[in-house]
Amino acid sequence: MAQWLAQVRVRPSFVLCSDALRTRQTLALIHAAIGAPDVAYEKQLYLASKTKLLGRVRKLDDALRSVMLIGHNPGLQELALALLPKDAAIEREKIAAKFPTAATVRLAFDGASWSDLGPGKTRLIAYVVPRELAD
Repeated sequence: MAQWLAQVRVRPSFVLCSDALRTRQTLALIHAAIGAPDVAYEKQLYLASKTKLLGRVRKLDDALRSVMLIGHNPGLQELALALLPKDAAIEREKIAAKFPTAATVRLAFDGASWSDLGPGKTRLIAYVVPRELAD
């Protein structure tokens, strides 16, 4: 995943990461590949629901151009499904069926404020799982 993130030039302005050991380890493996952005390790992201995750992202400083969220299922999977645009039916089926460790959903949000983020306000850029990159 780190190689893919570097290849497609994912460069978040900021990373919100659960403070759990496993998520810290995941971030450590990709941190350089994503341009070594600033990171906030937050306890409240541990096993957070989609509602809590969305609420946290909505509180981000609007000066941040992009954010990466590293957390846990089922919250991340449910958040991805909630934010997917309606025209992403194939990806919706895939994400609903399985959202494995290190799965990555890239969404574009063109709103003026993070507080406006919600269903129907994103474009899907990619949904990638590690096994697809193993070739």
